[in-house]
Amino acid sequence: MKDKIVLIDGCRTPFLKSETDYLNTMTYELAQLAIKGLLSKTGMDPNLVDSVVMGCVISTLKTSNLAREAALGAGIPYSTPCHTVSQACISANRAIATAISEIATGQSNIVIAGGADSASETPIGYKKHMRTKLMKGKKLKSTSDMIRFVLSFRPKDFLPEIPDISEFSTKKTMGEDCDIMVAKHNISRKDQDLFAIRSHDNAEKAWEDGFHQNEVVQVQLDPKFKIISKDNGIRSGSKLQKLAKLKPAFDKKHGTLTAANSSFLTDGGAACLLMTESMAKKLNLKPKAEIIDYCFTGQRLEDELLLGPAFAMSKVLEKTGLSLKEIDVFEIHEAFAGQVLTNVHCLNDEKFCKERLNKDKAVGEIDMNKLNCWGGSLSLGHPFGATGARLLTTSANRLIEEGGKYALLSACAAGAHGHAMIIKKYEA
Repeated sequence: MKDKIVLIDGCRTPFLKSETDYLNTMTYELAQLAIKGLLSKTGMDPNLVDSVVMGCVISTLKTSNLAREAALGAGIPYSTPCHTVSQACISANRAIATAISEIATGQSNIVIAGGADSASETPIGYKKHMRTKLMKGKKLKSTSDMIRFVLSFRPKDFLPEIPDISEFSTKKTMGEDCDIMVAKHNISRKDQDLFAIRSHDNAEKAWEDGFHQNEVVQVQLDPKFKIISKDNGIRSGSKLQKLAKLKPAFDKKHGTLTAANSSFLTDGGAACLLMTESMAKKLNLKPKAEIIDYCFTGQRLEDELLLGPAFAMSKVLEKTGLSLKEIDVFEIHEAFAGQVLTNVHCLNDEKFCKERLNKDKAVGEIDMNKLNCWGGSLSLGHPFGATGARLLTTSANRLIEEGGKYALLSACAAGAHGHAMIIKKYEA
């Protein structure tokens, strides 16, 4: 019998709004804290870890292989190979998929996978002509050449090059694209605001009920060693009337996306421990979930940038032979409230399913009472490279807490990509 691939557990740092308490914390340190927390939580001997794979989007030259620096800092031995992957908002999902592949092919028995990102650490450089000048300056040797070099600079040379958040191919930002998408599918501003309120209220209740404490490692940061134990972006108790007064954030004239129904820039790290079932038994570790199947998809960039979940969920359901009705837990990344609602709508739209998913009927309706019951990216935050690991960990924990059997997690990503994975509550 084929050895099952199982999730032992997952762990994450508190997710914080960028430019707050993680302002002076490097991205690799956030990943390190997550890995260290995971090792402590599971009692895993770091010397037994065969591989570490981490996702990251906002990388820096200092720590281009974030996984390696984070692993070493967390106590993983130098003999363990580590590598970093990047696929926009599904970078951790890709890291986890890579870990699964390593285990399935026998390359590794035990893998830590996840990711981290810090919007606070976004590299800001100079424009191309300035960079070229500076590189040439490194070759100068004489004092006279150096003086001429310094005098050649003009004030405009020092203007920074702010990173462009628009899609390279379409030149539209994700928010602009989402505004167009929700209008096309008739997703109202009111429904988006209500979904955002729901996300924050669910997140706060999950903290009050002690669910997130099971996933989050408490951290202390230099120099004041301030204790951070909770996500700081949750705004529970918001009123619809208050949100309705907010101005559109992207399409200033006709848009329905606002700061309240869009996810915010976030810093944080997350990690998961994966291995074979036989290895878990050998180490006397109890898995939380079994990995059933997963997939990645690509869509049209012009009008399907954020429809990855609809495509990916449909595909993974077909691969496994399961239906939406058989899924007990849904965890969908909340880039925008309108993005989640559009994907839910499309799966139950017969015309869309026939024309774009090659189905003979609608995939089906997602029971909203099963969706993101502990909050989501709108409230908890969205560190680009870490969210996928949070989705997997929360899915497994919800299956246990809610007595479910199957969970389906999914996310969209820049470049018009999608990811979906089905897991099953572990039963020996």
